Amino acid sequence: MKKEKNKRCDLIRKKILNLSQRVSALHIGGSFSSVEIIERVFFRILKKKDIFILSKGHAGILLYVVLHLKGKISQSQLNLYCKKKGKLGVHPDLGTFGINASTGSLGHGLGLAAGIAIAEKNTSKKIFVLMSDGELQEGSVWETILFISSQGLKNIIIIIDNNNLQSSTKASDTHPTLYPIEEKFRAFGWKVSSCDGHNLNEIEKKLVKNSKKPAALIAKTIKGFPISFMKNNPKWHYRSPSKEEYNLAIKELD
Repeated sequence: MKKEKNKRCDLIRKKILNLSQRVSALHIGGSFSSVEIIERVFFRILKKKDIFILSKGHAGILLYVVLHLKGKISQSQLNLYCKKKGKLGVHPDLGTFGINASTGSLGHGLGLAAGIAIAEKNTSKKIFVLMSDGELQEGSVWETILFISSQGLKNIIIIIDNNNLQSSTKASDTHPTLYPIEEKFRAFGWKVSSCDGHNLNEIEKKLVKNSKKPAALIAKTIKGFPISFMKNNPKWHYRSPSKEEYNLAIKELD
């Protein structure tokens, strides 16, 4: 995947890196893999009436930085990430700065979205859910995928961050029959597409298409992208870079 230079995406990653120097550890790899996805959703696609749920709650720091850039979280509040006097923990909490769901226990976000989608079925609201591919190992997720299509909840759009890395292993190694993901969603009655999850134009093009079915976008990503020493490296699942590593990462983003 070639890096598509985008100043806002670089800024998001730099702000996460800056916060990494204030805490002992954070979920930097999985946050970096989702940057282009969440940037496009929040800055080009999501309307004021729409709802966003970060089901992969371990990427909470990414959501906080984006909400900060949207004017929902101040810099002083952001600086208190994972501090005693702060309101921002590792995982998002419902109602904090407009966050729509408490997530972090993987596999729960889609079920919450399904409930909201039922309540909003006769409105024009859309519910966007950003999930990890690791969540697709949860049985409750597939129950919800079947439920959503059976109920005709076409107001739900899932984006799956398909970086194929879990905390320390590849999803394709531990659960090889998970793939191909697209065919499984189609069998459950969904409209499915895929894209390069680091290509902003591809993401936007796929997400703006209307569908008579619930829609799933499989975004092929790289964990730790685009930092050379973080890419596809499991140790960056939950870790803060050293000062030297921080400086190298910032240099690569400049």
